[in-house]
Amino acid sequence: MSRTTPVDFAKALADQTRQKIMRLCCCEWISVNDIVAKTNVAQPTVSHHLAILREAGLVKVRHAGRQTFYTLNQDMVVVCCGQIMTTFAPEQKATQEIVKITEADK
Repeated sequence: MSRTTPVDFAKALADQTRQKIMRLCCCEWISVNDIVAKTNVAQPTVSHHLAILREAGLVKVRHAGRQTFYTLNQDMVVVCCGQIMTTFAPEQKATQEIVKITEADK
């Protein structure tokens, strides 16, 4: 798992196209071609955004023949959200619950 900081996470989320891609990849493996079709964004641009998400550890990739598929790395999203909550809302009960969950997974 990549070591993504809260700043890296925020930068990855800072673009609407990347947010759309993350929503599309949320609960299933989806091909680059399907992402292109569903976002109405050119393939090179989609690939650029996927590279940023991949560098941040926010998507997982697998290859099947000539196609590439992506899915959201939900574990990393939870870790990053937990880091942000720990930084900005450390005394909130929800933050403490997330910390317990992420520490139990270590």
